[in-house]
Amino acid sequence: MTSVLAAGDHFVAPEVFVEALRNRAGDHDLEFSTLKLPWPVEPFGPVGNVQEASGTEQQLLESLAGVQIATTQMAPFTADVLAKSPDLRFVGVCRGGPVNVDLQAATEAGVVVSYAPGRNAAAAAEFAVGLVLAALRRIPASDAELKSGNWRGDYYAYENAGIELEGSTVGLVGYGAIGRIVARVLAAFGAHVLVADPFVKPEDATADGVELVELEDLLRRSSVVSLHARLTPETQHLLNADNLALLPEGAVLVNSARGGLLDYAPLPGLLKSGRLGALAVDVYDIEPPPRDWPLFDAPNVITTPHLAGATRQTAHRAADIVAGEVARFLAGERPRFVANPEVLDRIEGLRP
Repeated sequence: MTSVLAAGDHFVAPEVFVEALRNRAGDHDLEFSTLKLPWPVEPFGPVGNVQEASGTEQQLLESLAGVQIATTQMAPFTADVLAKSPDLRFVGVCRGGPVNVDLQAATEAGVVVSYAPGRNAAAAAEFAVGLVLAALRRIPASDAELKSGNWRGDYYAYENAGIELEGSTVGLVGYGAIGRIVARVLAAFGAHVLVADPFVKPEDATADGVELVELEDLLRRSSVVSLHARLTPETQHLLNADNLALLPEGAVLVNSARGGLLDYAPLPGLLKSGRLGALAVDVYDIEPPPRDWPLFDAPNVITTPHLAGATRQTAHRAADIVAGEVARFLAGERPRFVANPEVLDRIEGLRP
């Protein structure tokens, strides 16, 4: 009998994990326990020594007694939790990266950590394109004005009119699973797509019909810029006051990736000066942003509360990817998406 903890939340619920695990690993003798964490009703944040987690270490520790396999999205697998969970062998995190797991501590404890790349790629790409269109065509602003009793016919005046994607140059900063979908959609609109990503091969960009350029060149040439890079120490404030000044007058900037990619401090000034024509953001330097956040008062800003990946399909897809990883591990096979593969090398008999 293998004891499994389904540590879900209000998005990927514990029962979604259990259903996926039964579908994928139903031929194994599994005993389930569940834990429901407060995210996203309560924002995630640092817990112990991990980031973007939900719940408490003590709450998780109590649920992990005797557990060999855990699946989660937000539970805080800190160094302390891992040190005090001697039976744990596998943690499956249904996110693009296991930022809520102390990987070094997991590796030292011999715990395999799996994750779920691409689980929200379609959702996040669709949302990013939606933000681009909303910013280009003033959709939220005109909706709010009409509901407040103002018929803004002046939005049709030439100097206030929006611009089309067809024929426009759009720059994508980052070209992973999400960026590739965004590029395909933009190309269907007739946009010319630039990509800045040091990990993309020129021949792959050519095959996809996008133009691979350096970041500074992308910023100089793009009337719309959308961020899709991963947040790492190297990409922290990848866009900042110095390189944002390269943007053409009136450019539109969209960030639905990670708040830390963008230095938000210079944005109010860039919007008021007209260097930025519009800004659409789903992620923030502080989440949630404080009520006196300066961008709330800046012109032409669209804000949404970190919703890009929020589709029902994403929840089921994420649980299914993790359940597949668990099934492979239980069957004595090497999981496909492992953040600490050196642990697998210490497990005898695993098949490729």
